[in-house]
Amino acid sequence: MVDNKRRAMLVAAAGSIPGASVALENKARRLEKKTRTLGMPWEKEYGYAQAVKSGDIIYISGQISHDKSGKIIGIGDIEMQIRQCYKNIEELLGGYGATLQNMVEEVLHVTDMDAAFAAACRCRHDIFGGTPVLASTMVQVQRLAFPDLMIEIRGVARI
Repeated sequence: MVDNKRRAMLVAAAGSIPGASVALENKARRLEKKTRTLGMPWEKEYGYAQAVKSGDIIYISGQISHDKSGKIIGIGDIEMQIRQCYKNIEELLGGYGATLQNMVEEVLHVTDMDAAFAAACRCRHDIFGGTPVLASTMVQVQRLAFPDLMIEIRGVARI
């Protein structure tokens, strides 16, 4: 641990190196994280948080189409699964006082690109209350955590 006098000397000495003082100051701070859960059994089993807020950024773990009891919603119906994923994202964001409008990035992992793209085009305007304004990537994967899943959505929001 570096005492305050030593830290001040290091920061002053690093002043001539672009970005160095910021790096030294940040290293001395403890990273604060505020987590959210949806109470699913796999959260504890696997060991992760559904959402983590650090500073003004909220990181949303991949959301799947489960209800409050953990039951998969919309088996065989990609649009219904998309809607449930966003519903879970909304709940997590709401715990931080945010909404889908705070989303700045999303990644959609899908098992069928054509079906998912068509379904997303049909429902995203409704889900976001207008045209979504965020960076978005959709990738096709062979399989998701549970065999009945067709989509998983992760995201980043700022507040």
